[in-house]
Amino acid sequence: MIALSWSGGKDSARALAQLRADGEAPGLLLATIDEASGRVTHHGVSRELLRAQAESAGLALAEVRVPRGAANDVYEERMRRAFAEPPLSEAEAVAFGDLFLEDLRAYREERLAAAGLAALFPIWGRDTAALAREIASGGYEATVVSVDPAALGPEWLGRSYDEGFLADLPATVDPCGERGEFHTFVTRCPAFEAPIEVEAGGRIDEDGFPRLELIAAATAAPKK
Repeated sequence: MIALSWSGGKDSARALAQLRADGEAPGLLLATIDEASGRVTHHGVSRELLRAQAESAGLALAEVRVPRGAANDVYEERMRRAFAEPPLSEAEAVAFGDLFLEDLRAYREERLAAAGLAALFPIWGRDTAALAREIASGGYEATVVSVDPAALGPEWLGRSYDEGFLADLPATVDPCGERGEFHTFVTRCPAFEAPIEVEAGGRIDEDGFPRLELIAAATAAPKK
């Protein structure tokens, strides 16, 4: 069984579509959750929205809770525990939406190999400009939910990941945000049975990274 590392963003969604197209459909999604906030690490999206994505994708969601800013040894121990119990104990491989960061790939391969697991990278090596255009015009809808202020200002929060967004990006920013310049939340994609309805909430600033809170439309508080 394949577990797909899931952040809720566009690269995760594109990796899911690619795995299914390749006949290697994952058996579940794997998310790393900040145990203090209940949000996916780096992206800042709530676990409730991740669960809505998983339901729309027809997959279970396995959540691994880690302390905020956890050191590698703490993160690895939490992962080891999670993979020792169902449903992750049934996994034979873990897939990632990584694109070109060699050191990150090497780290994942090394740690998984030590645990007797394979690492899969279904969209690795794709030209990020071409992949970005494919996602932006290929049935995906995503919203920018987090930015690295060293690369982009908070005014980019809430923007749709579309051709206009890509045209406006500074040349110094990877069009897929592979270096962490920005993160997205996918509300519609070919792997979903139905779109995820969300509304924009307030802005959150954690650890110096501006984030946009998204709220499930069905549970959003009425606007005054």
